[in-house]
Amino acid sequence: MAPIALLSVSDKRGLVPLAEALHHRFGYQLLSSGGTAKVLQDVGLPVTKVADHTGAPEILGGRVKTLHPRIHGGILARRGDAAHEADLVAQKIDPIDVVVVNLYPFRETVADLAVSWDKAIENIDIGGPTMVRSAAKNHEHVAVLTDPDQYDRVLAALEASGGVLSPSVRRQLALEAFAHTAAYDAAITRWMQARPELDLEPETSDAALPWLEALPLRQQLRYGENPHQKAGWFSAETSGWGGAVQLQGKELSTNNLLDLEAALATVREFGYGSGGLHPARRPAAVVVKHTNPCGVAIGDGTAIALTRALDADRVSAFGGIVALNGCVDAAAAKELTSLFLECVVAPSFAPEAREILSTKGNLRLLELAPEAIDVAGRDQVRSILGGVLVQDLDDELVTPDDWTVATDRAPTATERDDLCFAWQLVRHVRSNAIVVARDGQSLGVGAGQMNRVGSARIALEAAGDRAQGAVLASDGFFPFDDTVRLAAENGITAVIHPGGSKRDDDSIRACNELGVAMLLTGRRHFLH
Repeated sequence: MAPIALLSVSDKRGLVPLAEALHHRFGYQLLSSGGTAKVLQDVGLPVTKVADHTGAPEILGGRVKTLHPRIHGGILARRGDAAHEADLVAQKIDPIDVVVVNLYPFRETVADLAVSWDKAIENIDIGGPTMVRSAAKNHEHVAVLTDPDQYDRVLAALEASGGVLSPSVRRQLALEAFAHTAAYDAAITRWMQARPELDLEPETSDAALPWLEALPLRQQLRYGENPHQKAGWFSAETSGWGGAVQLQGKELSTNNLLDLEAALATVREFGYGSGGLHPARRPAAVVVKHTNPCGVAIGDGTAIALTRALDADRVSAFGGIVALNGCVDAAAAKELTSLFLECVVAPSFAPEAREILSTKGNLRLLELAPEAIDVAGRDQVRSILGGVLVQDLDDELVTPDDWTVATDRAPTATERDDLCFAWQLVRHVRSNAIVVARDGQSLGVGAGQMNRVGSARIALEAAGDRAQGAVLASDGFFPFDDTVRLAAENGITAVIHPGGSKRDDDSIRACNELGVAMLLTGRRHFLH
């Protein structure tokens, strides 16, 4: 009896060459259903339809096609097991040796933010995952293919082994099949958790379900943060950085991606692009080094914002990562060629900008649409030994109306604007974090020091004489009055911090003594 291959795929890339090879080169009978059977019939291949094989028609509008003992018995039966073989004979079931199945395009369907609940649910595959799991479980006897990228590899293995796949190949295919269905189920779960139709209390949702994520490997990276560390980039295809288009430049590295993430998070404080959920409110530019912003500015146009961001600290900007929240035009492109940079990310690049930047062949340009950001979700995930920590992104909009004046002198309108700008930046700086800013431009950034006054010294030293009349922001409260005194000595006129220290009064008294205005936000922004 000829071996049987069951083919039922949504993604029909490579289907015909695979079926032709299975039938003509290796002697397989072809069993198929629905649209897959029609494609094979249209090219003249002999196909038995599932409904004819089972004697049961498709029902419920196609919802039930392959859920039948003649299908699953044929897949799950152990060859050489007397009881199983007796059942096959008694039920007139033929063994199925190869299962080629990929699933309804659920992830592609829900990538549309406007998709209805009913449409998304209808794109949840039932029969497909059941066949995949059955075949993967019985991999001792059955080969299962779930991705067109596997076809050539499997055909080559069949050719090399005389038409019979080795146990090691079938085990590898089974592993990939279980990963395929796990990722599919995780995508469904994550989508449902985020939908308002569930109307669950947050506590109920968080307590009832494990955190799930299963992402395909997008790219094997050359190495991790250091050359001796292996690394891979796992990402959804259309959301977040998975939706970015690299227009030119060298392959992205681990450090590039970490810095790009930090730069994008910072520039999004001012909105991003012309579409999506949070369009740009004002042109902004961010320069990042080692995940910390070293230059941030707003301006009347992308090029002006970029120049001001670079001018904030051109020494640190060398070799940096740039994020812009608007289209890169020719003027901005010329500024980008003025120094060595690793990467630039923006919503779009004008054709003339692309031409100018093409002279920097190694410079990585990434075009990231606002819509790809919108569908990426709000979980921030970090690994710890044996597990992960999951928290909401710290990306809620700044709410100046909730701030309180702690000092005798209230900030002027100009100081308040500067304090708001500095507060938007400081939550993107590694703790302990201090930012000195003025007129919509960062002037000095102190990051990652073990004491707050140490970060203040770094930020004020970077600002130099520009600190005169500037403001200072701190991601956490001032534990002592030393930071505000140091700030005043360097010309700072107003400060902003969460408050909440037992010694808040010491810092407030020092500010009153020195004529420095202070705002309390009531919200901390640690970043580790």
